[in-house]
Amino acid sequence: MVNKKFILNADDFGMSKAHNRAVLEGYHNGFLTSASLCANGKAFNAAVNEIIPECPNLGIGVHLNIIEGKALTKSPLLTDKKGKFNNGYLNLILKSGNKDFLEQVEFEFRTQIETIMNYTKVDHIDSHVHTHAIPNIFKIAARLAKEYNIPFIRTQYEELYFVPSVKKHINLSYPPNILKILLLNSFTKQNRAVVSDFGLLTNDYLLGVGYTGMMDDATIEYGLKNLDEDCIAEALIHPCKYAVSKNNGHYNEFMITQNKDLKDKILRMGFELTNYKTIKNKV
Repeated sequence: MVNKKFILNADDFGMSKAHNRAVLEGYHNGFLTSASLCANGKAFNAAVNEIIPECPNLGIGVHLNIIEGKALTKSPLLTDKKGKFNNGYLNLILKSGNKDFLEQVEFEFRTQIETIMNYTKVDHIDSHVHTHAIPNIFKIAARLAKEYNIPFIRTQYEELYFVPSVKKHINLSYPPNILKILLLNSFTKQNRAVVSDFGLLTNDYLLGVGYTGMMDDATIEYGLKNLDEDCIAEALIHPCKYAVSKNNGHYNEFMITQNKDLKDKILRMGFELTNYKTIKNKV
């Protein structure tokens, strides 16, 4: 019998009240099963005090963030003089061989993990803009996951698949997204050995890189149709429940969580809707 598991995860939980509201409604009125919390998010306190208590079976991850917003620590190699992160992805790659830089990354990661674990149990680690995928940074995240007894860490292997939509491919976003897949798949080959070395667990597939900024019900459906073996597949979305404008990609990603037809299709494909917390409890 094929054992296929699907996790619909909301990244950027705690970034704003609109992100928090999307998680709450996605959990109660849809099929959102998991969310990754930003310790430095502007709405972090609201997330841990108002949203998480209302979502008892929601899986919670640490959304490590060293690329946007303010640091929780004094880390001059990561931030400007005001304490705001100021390195783009390429800079992070270039600096990832610097011992002093990596020490500051570890200090910031440790602080973010402890900040979240002071409020709630955590079942996985991932990161904002996939920064923890950079191999030397991944080693830090994996070591901390082991130290803090966090069972799962996200890896970013994505099968190349196509959604039958011209608009999703003839645009300025799709070609760079393909390059992201190639880079992250290369990193994943290295990082899965680290997962094994630390005795951690990880997802087999990720959906959400190739169609970054264009995620909707079709990208989920066709991505999962491509998978027909035992696996853990995670789809990352950035749902946001805006009060005024609905003409934005993040609102479309929120609507994924509300799509009952998509949920039925996923179940008919043989996937179990779950989260890392539930998977770990069954191991």
